[in-house]
Amino acid sequence: MARVRGSIDIARPVGEVFDVVADQTNEPRYNPAMSASRRLTDGPIGVGTRFRSTILTRGKPLDVEIETTGYERPTEVASRSVMGRSTVTGALRFDPVPSGTRLSWDWDVHVGGAGRVLGPLIAVIGRRQERAIWEGLKRYLETGANRQHP
Repeated sequence: MARVRGSIDIARPVGEVFDVVADQTNEPRYNPAMSASRRLTDGPIGVGTRFRSTILTRGKPLDVEIETTGYERPTEVASRSVMGRSTVTGALRFDPVPSGTRLSWDWDVHVGGAGRVLGPLIAVIGRRQERAIWEGLKRYLETGANRQHP
């Protein structure tokens, strides 16, 4: 298992950051590694909402099944993501700070099969990838690009 943690400050209100992130279909707008994301369940987003996303890994598409496992607007959303033999569980926290919102992530990455021995390397790569995703969100929200999409 590898643990991936970090945080970033975003100059937007907590509720706005939460709403964009909790709706997984928004992620391709700020994460260039994600080519598609669609919702599989009906009703309001909350515990049990499921999404199917496609990420590009080494140039090849990989499907990811994501389920919301915790939902407390506007402070926390937890999820479980399954891709191939890997499972990522954890949560995102949204805390108010003077500049707007501090988004914090805390993920446990479980890799099955022969990949289990790569835990330390997966942690390093995971930290880099998560930082890039949330820096993309920061740019997306702070430049107002999200207000151009309904």
